[in-house]
Amino acid sequence: MSTLFDPILVGDIPLANRIVMAPLTRNRALPGQVAGPLTAEYYRQRASAGLIIAEASQISPMAQGYLDTPGIYSPEQIAGWRQVTDAVHAAGGRIVLQLWHVGRISHSSLLPDGAAPVSSSNKHPNAMTFTREGFVPTSAPRALRDDEIPGLIEDYRRAARNAIAAGFDGIEVHAANSYLLDQFLRDSVNDRSGPYGGSIANRARLLIEVLQAVAGEIGGGRVGFRISPMTTFSDTPRDSDPQALFNYVVEQVAPLKLAYLHVIEGETGGARLPEDATVAFDYEALHRRFSGRWMLNNGYTLEMGELAVANGQADLIAYGRPFISNPDLVRRLREKAPLNELRADKLYGGGAEGYTDYPTLD
Repeated sequence: MSTLFDPILVGDIPLANRIVMAPLTRNRALPGQVAGPLTAEYYRQRASAGLIIAEASQISPMAQGYLDTPGIYSPEQIAGWRQVTDAVHAAGGRIVLQLWHVGRISHSSLLPDGAAPVSSSNKHPNAMTFTREGFVPTSAPRALRDDEIPGLIEDYRRAARNAIAAGFDGIEVHAANSYLLDQFLRDSVNDRSGPYGGSIANRARLLIEVLQAVAGEIGGGRVGFRISPMTTFSDTPRDSDPQALFNYVVEQVAPLKLAYLHVIEGETGGARLPEDATVAFDYEALHRRFSGRWMLNNGYTLEMGELAVANGQADLIAYGRPFISNPDLVRRLREKAPLNELRADKLYGGGAEGYTDYPTLD
């Protein structure tokens, strides 16, 4: 039986163990949405993870939804991320970058010329985002035109190319947590007609075309993607038939031979099972349809992760908040050592405090 601490090949990326640092927004980018030296130190400290998925990073200026989140579309951003990847690789780690477009979960003050956020529709969620004024309601979005979508796909392709230029081992396409690609997938948000609305095949088209574009650019063995079929994060109701929708997506991307699929079980950052007992989702049905590595996420303990890997339910387990307060989480899990307490007031924004000053066992 495999264990959390065994090496594994994920697509084209060899990993020292099966413990993954999940992508975690920390809002500490420098002006120009550039990852700085402090970010390089933060990830270097956590390089014992089998794989680090670096925080979600916007693919274009229009993709930003929160204050001081990094991007991957400018030369300065590429150079900033190169400091991070060099530091992680020097410490023996592997790191991929999560590519992000928030869609309607944004505010005009964060976007070029005060533009409206874009989405699959003009439905305005009852959601909040983080700006220089603190947490504020999102701005009303507008629906993307069909003729804008090829440019959007090109933004993803360019971002994947930039990530490799910045030294990342690969990329993860963020199609979860009610952001843009999820907004196209779900019929609870996507009310458009035409080639990107209506049927499951049409609503899934954008995500599939994005994955085809990035895999064509950098190779499917360096591409993963993330989904959250059951979350209602940011006032985004579930699709009317999430099982059929996500079964279709996984079947359609099979020819790309992607490195991994990252699945958030249940509510993002919340319950692993929905409160409504009549709502069920068969994650194992997706697993059977996907030939790459299978990564599970949401509230896993050491014991849950060990069991999932040992019985073949998962190849990789992603841990989020435990990695924030425990840079040496892999060692602590291996030795069953106690974990540091998380300082929740230091999660978003600021400097080294609550970021790079958590103690290791040493």
